[in-house]
Amino acid sequence: MAGLLEGKRLLITGIITDASLAFHAAKIAQEQGAKVVLTGFGRLSLVERIAKRLPEEAPVLELDVTNQEHLDSLADRVREHVDGLDGVLHSIGFAPQTCLGAPFMDAPADDVKIAVDVSAFSFKSLAAATLPLLSPGSSIVGMDFDARVAWPVYNWMGVAKAALESVNRYLARELGPQGIRVNLVSAGPMKTMAAKSIPGFAELEEGWGDRAPLGWDSSDPIPTAKSVCAMLSDWFPATTGSMIMVDGGLHATGQ
Repeated sequence: MAGLLEGKRLLITGIITDASLAFHAAKIAQEQGAKVVLTGFGRLSLVERIAKRLPEEAPVLELDVTNQEHLDSLADRVREHVDGLDGVLHSIGFAPQTCLGAPFMDAPADDVKIAVDVSAFSFKSLAAATLPLLSPGSSIVGMDFDARVAWPVYNWMGVAKAALESVNRYLARELGPQGIRVNLVSAGPMKTMAAKSIPGFAELEEGWGDRAPLGWDSSDPIPTAKSVCAMLSDWFPATTGSMIMVDGGLHATGQ
């Protein structure tokens, strides 16, 4: 029986460790028949080591989404491994410490600009960089954390995620005529490297599992990774500009 992503060529960004949501998405994608290319930022040797833990070792390309040279050369570098792409996962976000946990009013403008640039504008940048490789039926997916409300301690990263949600809608509008879908997967709080950088993360996740109708395990990345793979597949052919909630249903309860 063919896998959900049989024959698909995917670019997956944002792997830092094997606890990263992107790592689990890549693992499940390979198990479902996809050919995966990864990108890494900073300690590339670490990402290359992590890539060896996948069912099939995947090539790793350097990508700083704020570096225009990296973006301009990305399509050619991807072509060294696959002849095109059927899907792209944007799993990238960053905010300086002044933007997280500290008093909301204290964050300097320059730090907020970094948060928005890396966490939101880069969604457009990555879409533009990979567009030459995409064809009708392709899917671009971004990782989100529901920014429709103000969460404790999330502060300016919440603002950046709200910008990401808006970029998602505009990208969907822009790329729809080319047959390219653009969606976000909004996960509940997860115990990842990114979460460790959020002061007071425990306050954010406290009681989530008790309040969510389906419950929630912040140490289990599989529900989120499976949802990402589903959105990268052909099984949502008329869904774009959407935010797919994978949070145990908490968003629906008003709590």
